[in-house]
Amino acid sequence: MNKGRAGSPAIKIAIVAFIALGIVAFQYFDLKQYFSLDYIKASQERFRALYASHRLMVLAAYMAIYIAVTALSLPGAAVLTLAGGALFGLAVGTVVVSLASTIGATLACGVARFLLRDRVQNKFGTKLAAVNQGIEKEGAFYLFSLRLVPVFPFFVINLLMGLTRLRLITFFWVSQIGMLPGTVVYVNAGTALAKIDSLSGILSPRVVISFALLGIFPIAVKKVLAFYQRRFRLRAETSSADITKGPNPLPGRPRGQ
Repeated sequence: MNKGRAGSPAIKIAIVAFIALGIVAFQYFDLKQYFSLDYIKASQERFRALYASHRLMVLAAYMAIYIAVTALSLPGAAVLTLAGGALFGLAVGTVVVSLASTIGATLACGVARFLLRDRVQNKFGTKLAAVNQGIEKEGAFYLFSLRLVPVFPFFVINLLMGLTRLRLITFFWVSQIGMLPGTVVYVNAGTALAKIDSLSGILSPRVVISFALLGIFPIAVKKVLAFYQRRFRLRAETSSADITKGPNPLPGRPRGQ
């Protein structure tokens, strides 16, 4: 037990050092240039040739890079998604990107939970009590809504969910489903990479609003169902009480005598 407690701070320090090293390397070696739209478009044919000759290697390398970028909350996930569509096509690209993005997001959520949740809960436990109750009750629906609305940065969602009590397995499958529509949109756009001039042009206001409505829909349905369930339960209880009371067969005498 003591070894576990002593090792926990060491593990946290090692994780923080690894994350810091990854971010410093990303900045020092100017790796962001390789996650730009211009670079991906210019290298498209070279990547296709490499993929044609080494499919499994390219798939594994692509997923590893995508997972690392997402887990470390580095910029470039959107460009990588477009690259996945251009390189693998819509079907394979959607599967690969969906798995890699969800694994990376779950790792980010887990790391945030391991490093920060206890400290945050101890410091703001009373203030977060209502949040934790809401997450435990409607966490899956709430996360699903956040995932469907592209205006919320995904790395912020990963961090915030890590500070709650939402189970990581729930986080994984809800994120997998919730991010799928946006993934399909970006991967499909990536299949026509040469025609794309900017990332902002991919998601039109109509698409963003559609995602937002799609995210609100399951929560609205759940609220409506809960409302009618409460009304049905109340009516059932009222009817049961009326039947129990019934008419008094012998006036002047207490019931039950």
